[in-house]
Amino acid sequence: MSRPVIAVTTSQRSGWRIFPLVALNVWLAGGRAVRWGVGRAADLPSVDGLIIGGGDDISPTLYGQTLRVAARLDARRDELERRLAEEALQQGVPVLGICRGAQMLNVALHGTLEQDIWARLNRRKVTTILPKRTVHVAPRTHLSRIAGDAPMRVNALHSQAVDELGLGMRVCARDEHGMVQAVERTSPPFALGVQWHPEHLFYARRQRALFRALVEAAQDGRQRDPATSRRLRPARPRGA
Repeated sequence: MSRPVIAVTTSQRSGWRIFPLVALNVWLAGGRAVRWGVGRAADLPSVDGLIIGGGDDISPTLYGQTLRVAARLDARRDELERRLAEEALQQGVPVLGICRGAQMLNVALHGTLEQDIWARLNRRKVTTILPKRTVHVAPRTHLSRIAGDAPMRVNALHSQAVDELGLGMRVCARDEHGMVQAVERTSPPFALGVQWHPEHLFYARRQRALFRALVEAAQDGRQRDPATSRRLRPARPRGA
């Protein structure tokens, strides 16, 4: 059977350097990545899974707030990724959110974000692609089953963070300051968002496990419909 196809959304600014790293992780996990973004084709029924990548901040207008801090925004990317997240969850497409992508998952399910989490916690902002921060994984969560519940060393490249949880979401990891570091959907389909960037940590077994979990969920979705290597659009209810 061919490799599951995983769409990866990227920033218009940094996607050219980030996508190859994510694609490498997807390949190591048994999948094949295709790059999506503003101005590119984004046909959800043509893929088996979705990664919402990192980059630009999310406009607070998406969750009913006004901009309070300086931020790098991309309204067209916001619109594209919120639509894809909503449709993926409705259609049973597994989703992995990375940094901004974790936040977008939460926003798509009517949650909110803290626009400047470092100021709120009165902490000096940490920005590094190296695994210099510790997160604590909640037991009996999907994340703990994927990567174990021992403390995990991760990187940090964000200003925003999950605040109020979206519908059907739960926190599955926090850092030593209590900052939300990972969220997940409590019911199918598979939907996990991590605040760090696991694509930079491909040498770490527990980080590769995140991509493997997504690819396995995508593979499971294909096997449930052996007549096709892609998902079928859900049947429309009678009378609709």
